[in-house]
Amino acid sequence: MDLVLLARLQFASTTIYHFFFVPLTLGLSILIAVMQTIYWRTGQPVYKQMAKFWGKLFLINFAMGVVTGIVQEFQFGMNWSEYSRYVGDIFGAPLAIEALMAFFIESTFLGVWIFGWDRLSKGVHLASIWLVAIAANISALWILIANSFMQQPVGFELNPVTGRAEMVDFLALILNPNIWVQYPHVVLAGLSTGAFFIMGISALHILRKSNVDFFKRSFQIGAVFGFVSILLVALNGHSQAQHMVEIQPMKMAAAEALWQDEDPASFSILTIGDLTQRRDVFSIRLPRLLSLLSYNQLDGEVRGIHSLQAEYEETYGPGNYIPPVAITYWSFRAMVGAGFVMLALGAYALYMLLGNMQDISPRMMRLFVWAIFLPYIANSTGWLLAEVGRAPWAVQGLLLIEDSISPNVGAGALLTSLIGYVLLYGVLLVADVYLLRKYALAGPQPIEEEGVAKSPQPQAEPSLVAGQN
Repeated sequence: MDLVLLARLQFASTTIYHFFFVPLTLGLSILIAVMQTIYWRTGQPVYKQMAKFWGKLFLINFAMGVVTGIVQEFQFGMNWSEYSRYVGDIFGAPLAIEALMAFFIESTFLGVWIFGWDRLSKGVHLASIWLVAIAANISALWILIANSFMQQPVGFELNPVTGRAEMVDFLALILNPNIWVQYPHVVLAGLSTGAFFIMGISALHILRKSNVDFFKRSFQIGAVFGFVSILLVALNGHSQAQHMVEIQPMKMAAAEALWQDEDPASFSILTIGDLTQRRDVFSIRLPRLLSLLSYNQLDGEVRGIHSLQAEYEETYGPGNYIPPVAITYWSFRAMVGAGFVMLALGAYALYMLLGNMQDISPRMMRLFVWAIFLPYIANSTGWLLAEVGRAPWAVQGLLLIEDSISPNVGAGALLTSLIGYVLLYGVLLVADVYLLRKYALAGPQPIEEEGVAKSPQPQAEPSLVAGQN
């Protein structure tokens, strides 16, 4: 059994399980804070009810994210000890700051928010949920600073005595150019995940004609933030692709199944390739579009796999420097395809809001229910593209994956723990989906049970503008 493959499969499985929960935490925390801000400004009890309902689903998701994330910290020392020895001086710093600063702020004020209802003033209680949302997204920033070092290593020197990479410029590490394209992409993806989560559950209740006023208001908030965030994701993704062409040209070549250098470069709509011969069998391509995406002009060379492989062999020595092309190629298309479907649905949701949701198509609302899964497809395949597309490098141009694993961990231990993690996380995922489904279908508690008087029903459909009936 291949030790490297087993170690990669184990880390990939735990990472993908964990990343099911992270984007929803990032986005839903902001949207709950927005709902509670509207309640603070207007005093309308329905927005307090809204913050509590969506907050309950947030807490279920948050707990699962914490449980699945802890294991990854141990894997760096157990399965990837050579990686930790080589770059731990750099990689460990942002991870430590994330845990000691951002996560503690997030978890502390989440407790304040949970137990502070009707005990704290409205302003202090509102501040607690905003601190949760801000800390959650700062936590993501530090994680991505660590990951960006793997994509574009900066701020380090190699110590010839210890044979380790050591940090010499902390400012360069936290201002890594890769952060400026990666972090906005993740935060906006999280916001779109939260928005489509809200729209999907709201659409289900609207179809069932349960708590219609409540869920129309929720749908409105999700629609506005969903369309804006997914549009910005697409725009930022364009910048991220251009950065990829500059610092990780092999990843872009694999994502496009581009075997030869092209100028101007064509964009692949569909490519069926022969991976052993490294050539196309069948391909449909749009002329010049890849050059346009890469350089904002119709001309410009995009490097192909063959020339990059030859260049890397000359620079780094003999070896295979080509990532798994099929996984990279199809991950890119699944991510982009899911994103464009979300963009179309977000635009349609805004169109419905222009008419105050007077003419709701049941068929379209069912699509929004199923659209809950689209962000998860885009998020998971996006991470596959980012991480698998970097292969064979653990740290781009610095450390190979095969040189990163622990020398003392055997195949039996890896296989046993891999099976154990997959089964355990599978059970946890089923439990998470069950709890989310149970409380989502139950709907919000009646306003009378929230300890406030029931507000009169509005005569007109709710407005997009906060504070208006």
